[in-house]
Amino acid sequence: MKPVFTIIRREFKSYFASPIAYIVLVVFLILSGIFFFLYLQSFVESQFDPRFQFLRERLNLNDFVIRPYFGTVSIILLLMIPLITMRLIAEERKNFTAELLFTSPLRIIHIVLGKFLASLSFFGVMLILSAIYVVVLEAYGNPDSGPVLTGYLGLFLLGGCFIAVGLFASSLTENQIISAVISFGILLIFWIIGASSGDEGSILGYISIINHLDNFTKGVIELKDVVYYLSLIFFGLLLTHVTLESERWR
Repeated sequence: MKPVFTIIRREFKSYFASPIAYIVLVVFLILSGIFFFLYLQSFVESQFDPRFQFLRERLNLNDFVIRPYFGTVSIILLLMIPLITMRLIAEERKNFTAELLFTSPLRIIHIVLGKFLASLSFFGVMLILSAIYVVVLEAYGNPDSGPVLTGYLGLFLLGGCFIAVGLFASSLTENQIISAVISFGILLIFWIIGASSGDEGSILGYISIINHLDNFTKGVIELKDVVYYLSLIFFGLLLTHVTLESERWR
């Protein structure tokens, strides 16, 4: 596994060698922070709204702040993760280092895993930094910690799927913009499938990438949701491996 850790360290450092990482972090934190405080403000105002006086005892932070916040963050990630993954392999081709990488003693699986885990580590940093909003809420409110933790687990798995798909998209081209567009297009298809199905129990509902986040935000970890996300990550990495392996043998 030493080659994998070497690639992880190299790729993770490269993120912060360009302004993209800082731009992504700042934009992500600003957007997620704005929506978090909008949901929180709406919740606070509802406490003093006479129209909600009969529902006041049923109003809670998890349902009116945390769950909508996680849903909004997932949409932000849909837009931002393709920017994180677009350079992973496309940049190697653009800089003419792909041939050196693919003809090195490193196995393709080492390259794929290293780049995936480096991006996943960067994504983990994004989630950790965004958790400051929830920490503030924990300090001054009384949310149920269970759904908060499982919600972040769901976002982490969802982000892993986004990264795996983005890595595959990056393996198809040397143009980073095209890579980002392909990645976003694939993810959007998986996203809207659920909206078009209208039934989570249907086949299309199960294929939808966003439907599986709902249980996590409720504090429920179901095996089918975990299996779905891990399977999508596996197939994304497998397709990337097949693409790069075929290129190595051309």
